[in-house]
Amino acid sequence: MHYSILGNPRNFSRDGTGGAPKEFPLRLDRGEGQGEVSNPRGDTGDSPKDSEAKPISTYNSPLKTLPFIQTHAYWGPSFTTDQCRAAAAKFPVSVTELADDLLFDKTVEALCHGQVIGWFQGRMEFGARALGGRSLLADPRRTDMRDIINLKIKFREKFRPFAPSILEEAVSDWFELNEPSPYMEKVFPIRVEKRALIPAVTHVDGSGRLQSVSRLTHPRYHELIRRFGERTGVPILLNTSLNENEPIVHTPGQAIDCFLRTQMDAIVLENLWVERTS
Repeated sequence: MHYSILGNPRNFSRDGTGGAPKEFPLRLDRGEGQGEVSNPRGDTGDSPKDSEAKPISTYNSPLKTLPFIQTHAYWGPSFTTDQCRAAAAKFPVSVTELADDLLFDKTVEALCHGQVIGWFQGRMEFGARALGGRSLLADPRRTDMRDIINLKIKFREKFRPFAPSILEEAVSDWFELNEPSPYMEKVFPIRVEKRALIPAVTHVDGSGRLQSVSRLTHPRYHELIRRFGERTGVPILLNTSLNENEPIVHTPGQAIDCFLRTQMDAIVLENLWVERTS
């Protein structure tokens, strides 16, 4: 049985400082709902008159009444297309605003041609992994893609692998797993017959540190992967963090600055397709 008391702790002290109560009888409901706590002693320790007694509201088992199940990690800040445009105006870049259909198709086309694309969408991820909010994306089918990203952007050790983002509904078709894994913190075996199809995200032991992407929690990223899968037969994108040996970018300005410092081919900021002017 779990009791939670919501109220000012000064009401339970001898002198109003939150110390141990002089007298502390409780009347609590065993089930869910509201109960009362009688307060027979005032802040000075004196018993108030009956008419002055003030019952204190309590709530039992609040987690049962107000359940919270974490289904995503997108708890950070977000920026509008207008805010992204204002940030881009401070840099030597070319900006084109596109409707969703054109934006997704253009991004898929670029990925299929071997380009590395920055993807800045919606709320930033909370935690150490880029999960489609502040990501660098590439085609997982190319055997040379890890080297391309390391040479163009990451400049990190060759043995460090990149991760696959996969449609949640396709996980069991490609991995020896039949449940979501949305946080890119677990490694699972890739099905043997699929490993040669996605060499850029397959570890030397045939495993992958996957992120399953749900239509409910990140519909835009899900739609991009879906269209890539529709085009290629592979509902997976190589996903790594949008940064260059630094913390993951936070603002549109930081994202564009990272884009210009590296050899990223283009970056998508909400509905803006951003390229270098030269």
